[in-house]
Amino acid sequence: MNSIIKVENLTVLYQNLPIIAGVYLDVKPQEITGIMGRSGCGKSTLLRCFNRLNDFVDGMKIQGNILFKEQNIYDADVNLVQLRRVIGMLFQRPAPFPTSIYKNISMALKANGYKKNLDDLVEDSLIKVGLWNDVKNHLHKNAMNLSGGQKQRLCLARAIAIQPEIILLDEPCSALDPISTLEIENLLYQLKKDYTIIITTHDLKQIARICDDVIYMDMKEDDRGNKTGFIVEQNSVEKIFLNPDSQETLAYTSGGIAMNRV
Repeated sequence: MNSIIKVENLTVLYQNLPIIAGVYLDVKPQEITGIMGRSGCGKSTLLRCFNRLNDFVDGMKIQGNILFKEQNIYDADVNLVQLRRVIGMLFQRPAPFPTSIYKNISMALKANGYKKNLDDLVEDSLIKVGLWNDVKNHLHKNAMNLSGGQKQRLCLARAIAIQPEIILLDEPCSALDPISTLEIENLLYQLKKDYTIIITTHDLKQIARICDDVIYMDMKEDDRGNKTGFIVEQNSVEKIFLNPDSQETLAYTSGGIAMNRV
């Protein structure tokens, strides 16, 4: 399979005005795909299309196709609970439940009908995100007492516990300190062997460090001030930073990002 997600002529409208238009892209499995671009160009809106979180926004309409394993996720018969199980999401600010570390993961499992040994999967999920050694003796303490980086790793453990195929991350390090950010980046780089990861970020160095493929978005503004986002270019991270197809991409990345990989 060449692509796990394929987007064909996607347009997103809010109150009948296009905020993203004419989007075509492909996401390959077991890679980290980064979405970068100026604030307001539609990065987060595009990301939320992949598990239909925009359905919760009144006045938002979707046109075009988004294929997950060749099925259009906007077909009427798609089970949204199942879709959001296989395409999970992590948000900008760590948002653990205000309960124990253990329940943060076990509640998500129970809600998704998991009936096997909870202890084993809780432990396995925490090991995968590098948090087990920190919390194994404190599983029943309140997760709100964790540091910011630990909270974000717990949220990631909660997401992967339900065994998704794709993880969406919307600026997952924007609220973290540099050390916690590097820990999350190293973790994502390790996780891509088991998951497909799509991340939005303003941090070009982060894109250069961890991504395999990069989507650069920009926006145009009409005479009434309405802004519409679009994709300028999608290419490998090396090509995006060293020899992009578009002059617009070159201008955006011209800060001289070194290609130092994780």
